Amino acid sequence: MRRIAIGGVSQRRHMLRSMPTLHIEHPISDLQTWLGAFSRFEEARRRAGVRAERIQQPVDDDKYIYVALDFDSVEQAEGFKRFLEENVWANAEASPALAGKPTARVLSDVTA
Repeated sequence: MRRIAIGGVSQRRHMLRSMPTLHIEHPISDLQTWLGAFSRFEEARRRAGVRAERIQQPVDDDKYIYVALDFDSVEQAEGFKRFLEENVWANAEASPALAGKPTARVLSDVTA
Protein backbone atom coordinates (compact mmCIF):
# COMPACT_ATOMS: atom_id res chain seq x y z
CA MET A 1 0.00 0.00 0.00
CA ARG A 2 1.42 3.36 -0.98
CA ARG A 3 1.16 6.07 1.66
CA ILE A 4 1.75 9.72 0.93
CA ALA A 5 2.65 11.86 3.94
CA ILE A 6 0.57 14.98 3.33
CA GLY A 7 -2.05 16.52 5.56
CA GLY A 8 -4.31 14.94 8.15
CA VAL A 9 -6.28 11.75 8.52
CA SER A 10 -9.02 12.65 6.04
CA GLN A 11 -6.45 13.35 3.32
CA ARG A 12 -4.67 10.06 4.02
CA ARG A 13 -7.96 8.17 3.84
CA HIS A 14 -8.74 9.90 0.55
CA MET A 15 -5.33 8.93 -0.83
CA LEU A 16 -5.76 5.33 0.30
CA ARG A 17 -9.21 5.17 -1.27
CA SER A 18 -7.91 6.51 -4.57
CA MET A 19 -6.73 3.05 -5.74
CA PRO A 20 -9.92 0.97 -6.01
CA THR A 21 -9.78 -2.78 -6.55
CA LEU A 22 -12.19 -4.86 -8.58
CA HIS A 23 -12.51 -8.04 -6.51
CA ILE A 24 -13.79 -11.04 -8.48
CA GLU A 25 -14.42 -14.59 -7.31
CA HIS A 26 -16.07 -17.63 -8.85
CA PRO A 27 -15.85 -21.38 -9.32
CA ILE A 28 -13.81 -22.70 -12.26
CA SER A 29 -13.66 -26.01 -14.11
CA ASP A 30 -9.86 -26.10 -14.29
CA LEU A 31 -7.02 -23.65 -13.74
CA GLN A 32 -5.13 -24.02 -17.03
CA THR A 33 -8.23 -23.34 -19.14
CA TRP A 34 -9.10 -20.39 -16.91
CA LEU A 35 -5.56 -18.95 -17.14
CA GLY A 36 -5.67 -19.23 -20.93
CA ALA A 37 -8.95 -17.29 -21.05
CA PHE A 38 -7.63 -14.71 -18.57
CA SER A 39 -4.52 -14.19 -20.72
CA ARG A 40 -6.61 -13.50 -23.82
CA PHE A 41 -8.02 -10.38 -22.12
CA GLU A 42 -4.65 -8.89 -21.16
CA GLU A 43 -4.96 -6.06 -23.69
CA ALA A 44 -8.53 -5.31 -22.59
CA ARG A 45 -7.33 -5.04 -18.97
CA ARG A 46 -4.52 -2.70 -20.00
CA ARG A 47 -6.87 -0.49 -22.04
CA ALA A 48 -9.34 -0.40 -19.13
CA GLY A 49 -6.65 0.97 -16.84
CA VAL A 50 -5.68 -2.04 -14.72
CA ARG A 51 -2.55 -1.04 -12.76
CA ALA A 52 -1.91 -4.34 -10.95
CA GLU A 53 -3.50 -7.76 -10.77
CA ARG A 54 -3.43 -10.65 -8.34
CA ILE A 55 -4.78 -14.16 -8.88
CA GLN A 56 -5.27 -16.45 -5.91
CA GLN A 57 -6.85 -19.79 -5.06
CA PRO A 58 -7.85 -21.26 -1.74
CA VAL A 59 -5.29 -23.81 -0.57
CA ASP A 60 -8.06 -26.38 -0.16
CA ASP A 61 -10.08 -25.74 -3.36
CA ASP A 62 -8.48 -25.82 -6.81
CA LYS A 63 -11.87 -25.23 -8.43
CA TYR A 64 -12.24 -21.67 -7.14
CA ILE A 65 -10.43 -18.46 -8.10
CA TYR A 66 -10.03 -14.96 -6.68
CA VAL A 67 -8.88 -12.03 -8.81
CA ALA A 68 -7.98 -8.51 -7.67
CA LEU A 69 -7.56 -5.81 -10.31
CA ASP A 70 -6.34 -2.37 -9.20
CA PHE A 71 -7.41 0.83 -11.00
CA ASP A 72 -6.80 4.56 -10.67
CA SER A 73 -10.51 5.34 -10.34
CA VAL A 74 -13.79 3.80 -9.26
CA GLU A 75 -15.21 4.67 -12.68
CA GLN A 76 -12.54 2.59 -14.44
CA ALA A 77 -13.15 -0.36 -12.11
CA GLU A 78 -16.93 -0.17 -12.58
CA GLY A 79 -16.50 0.14 -16.35
CA PHE A 80 -14.36 -2.98 -16.50
CA LYS A 81 -16.83 -4.83 -14.28
CA ARG A 82 -19.58 -3.97 -16.80
CA PHE A 83 -17.34 -5.17 -19.65
CA LEU A 84 -16.84 -8.51 -17.90
CA GLU A 85 -20.55 -8.93 -17.14
CA GLU A 86 -21.73 -8.02 -20.65
CA ASN A 87 -18.96 -9.37 -22.88
CA VAL A 88 -17.05 -12.08 -21.06
CA TRP A 89 -19.17 -13.82 -18.46
CA ALA A 90 -22.28 -13.73 -20.66
CA ASN A 91 -20.41 -15.61 -23.40
CA ALA A 92 -19.42 -19.25 -22.78
CA GLU A 93 -16.77 -19.08 -25.53
CA ALA A 94 -15.12 -16.08 -23.86
CA SER A 95 -15.18 -17.71 -20.42
CA PRO A 96 -14.69 -21.44 -21.01
CA ALA A 97 -13.63 -22.35 -17.46
CA LEU A 98 -16.34 -20.39 -15.69
CA ALA A 99 -18.22 -22.95 -13.58
CA GLY A 100 -20.64 -20.71 -11.70
CA LYS A 101 -21.87 -17.17 -11.29
CA PRO A 102 -19.07 -14.67 -10.62
CA THR A 103 -19.26 -12.21 -7.77
CA ALA A 104 -17.59 -8.89 -8.49
CA ARG A 105 -17.36 -5.79 -6.30
CA VAL A 106 -15.35 -2.61 -6.40
CA LEU A 107 -13.49 -2.23 -3.10
CA SER A 108 -11.54 0.61 -1.51
CA ASP A 109 -8.90 0.46 1.19
CA VAL A 110 -9.74 1.78 4.64
CA THR A 111 -7.61 2.41 7.68
CA ALA A 112 -8.48 1.90 11.32
